[in-house]
Amino acid sequence: MFGPRPDELVNALRGLAPACGQTVVIAIDGPSGAGKTQLARALAPELSATILHLDDIYQGWHGLAAAPAVVVGEVLEPISRGSAGRTPRWEWGADAPGADLVVPAGGVLLLDGCGSGSRAVRPFLSHLLWLDGPEDVRRERAFARDGDLYRQWWDVWAAQERELFGAEQTRAAADIVLA
Repeated sequence: MFGPRPDELVNALRGLAPACGQTVVIAIDGPSGAGKTQLARALAPELSATILHLDDIYQGWHGLAAAPAVVVGEVLEPISRGSAGRTPRWEWGADAPGADLVVPAGGVLLLDGCGSGSRAVRPFLSHLLWLDGPEDVRRERAFARDGDLYRQWWDVWAAQERELFGAEQTRAAADIVLA
């Protein structure tokens, strides 16, 4: 593992200045199954943070590339002006948008998900964390988490990740790499 110990990570993140209006935004990016959500859930109570899970806004199994623009336009730009961000939650079972997610301005916001550290998002970030791990380990974690449904989509999603991360150079832009 690269990067600080868990207590050092929390202490480093506590001292960040806001880059999105009065909101400290921390992106936790990396490929599926790397542990992004687990880390976000561990950090949130330590930082009194709100979490925006990008899984809630991807518009289906082919929606990764569109997510950064949605995060910026519907969530981060309003927050930077002191207003709440608002974006429809994606209803995976219905394959359609659902009720709006409302993300408050101020405090600490954790962006949890692939694409959260993309170039369009970076101007709003106080910090970018990159998580990774061996593909076989990540795949098994993802299948254990999401069941058989994800098995049929793994290759489709992984191809989108490779394309996005290659174009965005997200890992290279990270402030901290945890692998």
